[in-house]
Amino acid sequence: MSIDPSHALMTQTRMGLRVALAVSVGFTAALHAGAVVPFLGPLFAAQFLLSSARPAPFAKTVGAALVILVAGTAMMLLTALLGDRPVPFLLLLGLTYFVCFAVQSTGKGGPAIFLVLVVAIIAPLFGILNNELAGSILSILVTGVLSGTGLMWFAHALLPEPHGPDDEEIKAVDRPPALMRALANTVILLASVVICLTSDNLTAAAVIPITVASLLGQLDVASSARTAFGVVLVNLLGGLLASLAYVLLSLRPSLFTIFVIVLTTALVLGGRAASRSADAKMYAGALTIFLIIFGLGVSPLPGSAGEAFATRIVYVGGALFYALLLAAVLWPRASDTNGSSLKVTRTAE
Repeated sequence: MSIDPSHALMTQTRMGLRVALAVSVGFTAALHAGAVVPFLGPLFAAQFLLSSARPAPFAKTVGAALVILVAGTAMMLLTALLGDRPVPFLLLLGLTYFVCFAVQSTGKGGPAIFLVLVVAIIAPLFGILNNELAGSILSILVTGVLSGTGLMWFAHALLPEPHGPDDEEIKAVDRPPALMRALANTVILLASVVICLTSDNLTAAAVIPITVASLLGQLDVASSARTAFGVVLVNLLGGLLASLAYVLLSLRPSLFTIFVIVLTTALVLGGRAASRSADAKMYAGALTIFLIIFGLGVSPLPGSAGEAFATRIVYVGGALFYALLLAAVLWPRASDTNGSSLKVTRTAE
């Protein structure tokens, strides 16, 4: 069944507007309420909204929220019990990452898999590097999940998706798990977490592994080394926009300025992320990086002062190239039985 191009454009426009509204309203409201991690709820909402043009069914929404909360609780317990025993702690953390990447490689799980990865990164890092936040990690995660879900329904209530005979559900491609690639991704992500665990810089600890996890989920769109480099540049754009946003905010600091900045950025990045084009994942990743860096810059987290912004951009750039280079080295080079070869390394010889 063919789809009317004008209908597809309107669907993309409505989706992009929902993302922009949910992210800007949620981000501003979280800051007004004094949230320690103001980007978490908007980040969850953007992932939910970009996964489908229609609101997720109630049962599916509850299921995704429960998965994220269970993962957060498990990560807290793991950190509390084994945080001072590096070998078993990292082995179990690596197993969690491996399961997430394996499920992600099958095309199943939707945004919940990436969000579980975010939780499995934030909980251990906050629990080990920041004693003040260790006891409130679960409440931060609960607030993030609930606010993200609420923002999703809020956006759909303001801009509902009309039913029509030419509506088409976008279904994920069902494929066997690429276990070797999942193992390589686990090594890449776990190594970045270990690097951050040896640093006292909470900002670096929050930015680097999430950037790595986000990029690893986008590299499938790369059909060549040049395309993969483009993926890196688009993600780096998110960090540069966050830096520019902070400069503009310093000129006129207010919640309204924050709302306008986030709304404008989300309209640009979210609109591109809502398209059905091959580069949609890249712009979704750029929006993720923007929310994290800008959110850390304006949040009350210790060590998140604005003067560290330039350093944060360097961290993001380093994380992007680190993930790309290690993926080129560690991902399987030849097509396996699942047909999931390393597309990044297919360059002209």
